[in-house]
Amino acid sequence: MKTGVQTFSLVLLALLTLPFSIYAINFAQGGLRDTLPAPHYIRSDNLIANLSIFSHMAAGAAITALVPLQLIPSIRLRLPALHRWSGRLIIIAAVTTAVGGLVYIPLRGTIGGTPMNIGFSLYGVLVLLTAMQTIRYALARRIADHNAWALRFFWLALGSWFYRVHYGLWYLATDGLWSNPQFTGGFDLAQSVAFFLPYLLGVEVYLRIKQ
Repeated sequence: MKTGVQTFSLVLLALLTLPFSIYAINFAQGGLRDTLPAPHYIRSDNLIANLSIFSHMAAGAAITALVPLQLIPSIRLRLPALHRWSGRLIIIAAVTTAVGGLVYIPLRGTIGGTPMNIGFSLYGVLVLLTAMQTIRYALARRIADHNAWALRFFWLALGSWFYRVHYGLWYLATDGLWSNPQFTGGFDLAQSVAFFLPYLLGVEVYLRIKQ
């Protein structure tokens, strides 16, 4: 029963994130091919910034779509080779998206200014850290540690999707209270960390209780 519920939840999550991933990949390839409507606030004359942000988007979209499937029990237990190789690909994509974002922010900055720069940079560092720890403990065959770091990485990998979900629900509930196009409202400022930090804290509480 528990395994069935877990599998259903993860498959449902993958389906829910799929539209966002498709949109992000299409947007990223449009940016790389310079086919976005001009002028566009993300694309600039800085080649490195363009390559960084659009590779960040494409890799992040792939992670968002694939990471729920990585935790499905039947795949992990019955198809361990698939789990290992898909995990390696996800880690490569995680490094790409984290480094891409961390390179872009100093070059161009985010639309929300300093608070968003700080929050998004922290997010990128945590994605990179958890990805490296996940693969490190997998290679060392320290499965308990691998599972703990993989769980942290799982929730962080969904951060971009959570960011959009938070805004969608907030605007439905409040019609955009404390939010503006410059991302300087109270809700916008909170969202600089609210799309990943509460989930990560929840994982830490869960892991402590489990121990």
